[in-house]
Amino acid sequence: MSDTLALLEGLVTKAKAAGADAADAVSLDSVSVSVGWRLGKLERLERSEGGDLGLRVLLGKRQALVSSSDRSTAALDELVERAVAMARTVPEDPYAGLADPAELATSFPELDNCDAEEPTAEHLLDMCRRAEDAARAVSGVTNSEGADAGWGRSAVAFVGSNGFSHAYAVTSSSLSASVLAGEGATGMERDYDYASAVHLADLRAPEDIGHEAGRRAVRRLGARKVKSCQVPVVFDPRVSRGLLGSLSGAINGAGVARGTSFLKDSLGKRICAPGIRVIDDPHRVRGLRSRPCDGEGVATRKLALVEDGVLNSWLLDCRSARQLGMKSTGHATRGTASPPSPSASNLYLEPGEITVAEMIGDIPSGFYVTDLFGQGVNMVTGDYSRGAAGFWIEGGEIAFPVSEITVAGNLRDMLLNLTPANDLVFRTGVDCPTLRVDGLTIAGR
Repeated sequence: MSDTLALLEGLVTKAKAAGADAADAVSLDSVSVSVGWRLGKLERLERSEGGDLGLRVLLGKRQALVSSSDRSTAALDELVERAVAMARTVPEDPYAGLADPAELATSFPELDNCDAEEPTAEHLLDMCRRAEDAARAVSGVTNSEGADAGWGRSAVAFVGSNGFSHAYAVTSSSLSASVLAGEGATGMERDYDYASAVHLADLRAPEDIGHEAGRRAVRRLGARKVKSCQVPVVFDPRVSRGLLGSLSGAINGAGVARGTSFLKDSLGKRICAPGIRVIDDPHRVRGLRSRPCDGEGVATRKLALVEDGVLNSWLLDCRSARQLGMKSTGHATRGTASPPSPSASNLYLEPGEITVAEMIGDIPSGFYVTDLFGQGVNMVTGDYSRGAAGFWIEGGEIAFPVSEITVAGNLRDMLLNLTPANDLVFRTGVDCPTLRVDGLTIAGR
């Protein structure tokens, strides 16, 4: 990717020559393949390639960003001219600026985050076929929404007038299957399973994904409603990661600086139950969201955001760090047409010591959540209310499927009452074990 870095270096040099006090440029080149298979037939086959670059210029505290997919000399000259002209007219932003050279990454870990070989469409289709066949073979499955597989590669390059220059590539692969169980007269249920990985070889077997999708759909048949009550709620790992995502949003430096987070005054205070650790690890080998540096060139590191239940750090880029009088934590991400903003990398909540069976075993009546619907999370107040489906717990065991209910509480209280099981598996880049939260409100019939 040396040619791309040279192109970006030339763009930054032109911006400086045109009057910019500072500038940086980023490029993103991607290729992806996506296939779909349904009821034994090809349903979709797509391949796309694209490339964009973005230029950010600063005149004092005035900042402007422009992007283009045209890399001709004339187009890049126009890009520079337009960016500098825009920067002269926009209001000042007292927190705008490139990263301090002392904060820049000077060494880059080997993350093995790029699969060297692109799979053929035939290989991806074979994976889909095997997954759907396994799903449809499950007794009780009556129809299929199909199986989908995909592969993509993204090459990222970044150059700044502060002396930073680096490029790297990442890949991702995915496979999913979705089927229906039951008949229209007696009720039908849908469910799915999926897997994602950096290297195609690391994906779970298609037969495993398909069988699990079928099993999940069948076990939902005969779902009932339950009466409104307050009970312990157990979140399956497929949905417990949503709670971690909400925590990530609440400690995002941009929201904290705006005062729009319910945790804005909680740094250094207990926000979770004792023993809870939340880790962000951008250097996990073959991690789905690993990165050798952040989107501003700042060095990244493994960080305990929550230690023994106490909030240790915000997620900060340079701008939000300046607003809060702090240093960047290396969490900036950016696109070609947008300024940097904070975001977690490989985020996870460490597992506990008890098994899921032990976690459920002492619950006389409760709710095991497998699906959540809607976006009922207020990040300003922490109020939480989402539609849900799953299984009712009676006498410490899964009793029957339930649907059409709502789970409600407040995230501040929920975080303080979290109990994790010991079943953490890294699957998505934001990962949680099974979680139990006592005293939530179930709104049913």
